[in-house]
Amino acid sequence: MVSAIIIILAAAAMPLAKVTATRQREAELRRALREMRTAIDKFKDGADLGQISPLEIKAGSEGYPEELETLVEGVPAANDVTGRKIKFLRRVPIDPMTKSTEWGQRSYQDSPDATSWGGQNVFDVYTTSGGTALDGTKYKDW
Repeated sequence: MVSAIIIILAAAAMPLAKVTATRQREAELRRALREMRTAIDKFKDGADLGQISPLEIKAGSEGYPEELETLVEGVPAANDVTGRKIKFLRRVPIDPMTKSTEWGQRSYQDSPDATSWGGQNVFDVYTTSGGTALDGTKYKDW
């Protein structure tokens, strides 16, 4: 009798553990996207305010970084002879859904629903996971 009760409780706990793990990965994905999007916005603000050396802003980039690694490597500060760099990210976060640092990217010139990156700059990032969230939305639409 006791073993039957334990089996029933274990059977109920397994789906709950799976949902909890998925919910945790979704929270990590939201945090990673927020962190990268904030870094992109800070780069854009720095470019618009003249805090970044104009030599580092590519023509036609609209003041956005050329690639995600630019946010990690940093860019020289404007009017600073010491060579100090402004960095926006410590590292490119790992996508908790794909377990990779490869993110989907959109440039300012791409359409909002583009599935391929135009390569001009990095305006937005998204996960390349084709999965569906617990709330029914697609992860790539976050």
